[in-house]
Amino acid sequence: MSDLAAAAESTEPKAHARIVYLGPVSPHWEVYGDWGDRQTLDEFRARCLARLVLLPREDPQFRRNRERIVRDAEREMITIEWDLGVVTQPITSSDAAEERAEAAAAAEEAASDTGTADVAASDAASEAEPAADAAAAPEPADTTEASDDA
Repeated sequence: MSDLAAAAESTEPKAHARIVYLGPVSPHWEVYGDWGDRQTLDEFRARCLARLVLLPREDPQFRRNRERIVRDAEREMITIEWDLGVVTQPITSSDAAEERAEAAAAAEEAASDTGTADVAASDAASEAEPAADAAAAPEPADTTEASDDA
């Protein structure tokens, strides 16, 4: 039984670290040690940042380096928590259908708004055309006055 007790003790984590995605602007990552041996966490942090600091979350190299970090943490007996800055909420089929219906209604409303605006603009333009034509045309000379003076 002493072997089982020793194995249980050795599987307990020595530290815990949070790896946080800061955003699309470099540096992209930060590693925080929540609890545990400070020296172990500092060394782990240095190795993590060496693998991640210049990689955005969407980079294919990030996936490979993430697996390496997970193996490193297991080897060092450090529990890790990834904060990728992504809100994951399960979407059910009814939620997706509602979102599509709302998007279609919004698009239809926007199309009808622009359609009425175009009609109003064309009405205003057609009303302005006769006034512009009248202002541009020269007034006809009154021929009756001219013939009386001569």
